[in-house]
Amino acid sequence: MSKPRIQFDSVSVSFDTDSGPLKVVDDFTLGINEGDFISVVGPSGCGKTTLMNLIAGFVAPTKGVVTLDGQKIEGPGRERGVIFQEYGVFPWLTVEQNILFGLQLKKSEINKSRYQEILDRYLKLMGLAEFAKSYPKVLSGGMRQRLAIARAYAVNPEFLLMDEPFGALDAQTRSSMQNLLLGTLLTEKKTVMLITHSVEEAVYLASKVVIVTARPTRIKEIIEIPFGFPRQESLKDDSEFNKLKARIRDSVMQEYDHQQKLLVQTV
Repeated sequence: MSKPRIQFDSVSVSFDTDSGPLKVVDDFTLGINEGDFISVVGPSGCGKTTLMNLIAGFVAPTKGVVTLDGQKIEGPGRERGVIFQEYGVFPWLTVEQNILFGLQLKKSEINKSRYQEILDRYLKLMGLAEFAKSYPKVLSGGMRQRLAIARAYAVNPEFLLMDEPFGALDAQTRSSMQNLLLGTLLTEKKTVMLITHSVEEAVYLASKVVIVTARPTRIKEIIEIPFGFPRQESLKDDSEFNKLKARIRDSVMQEYDHQQKLLVQTV
């Protein structure tokens, strides 16, 4: 078995609060291999986003270490692209300026002669070509999220870190975006960590689902998803798919109930 590209090794994270240290992640160990699509599910507020922020280099462990190819992650890097729930696009830049933004940073190693080729590719891939000169305010929610994905892809990261990227979208647009992501990944070949509250989304998109506990985050269970790629929308009607979805949902709800009981005890 190949060595994991990203490794959490006994990682714990605590934040200072007015009432003292708050442990958000506790003794978390996980390896992410090349080409994995990892979905992380668990109750709201349990610390899922902190896991993503550790890989992104936005947060440092209190204990333990997170490594990329054996090297300690000590900050953001161009090999890790981040896509947030809040679209993460710059309203003062046009669509094409948003896509080119990362390419124009000093850390980008992509030759300027390729900028137009890359811009044209992602404008077409994300269906945004006719809005190239437009500002994000005229785009729908789904289009703004497509723009955010285009900007992340343009700098050619090896890893995509996605925090509830489709959470603010209506059901139809969310489904469309899921299929767009799957289709893009077939050609772009990224390693992905997705944070989501949707169990159906986790099962539909991922190669592995990591169920985490109520805060502080620990691994409760890792489930290998048995369905191959490419995937079609009809998979969501499959009996095995729905059994797996129900099993994961029940496990997450157990943690949610546990979290609510703890909240009541502290009031």
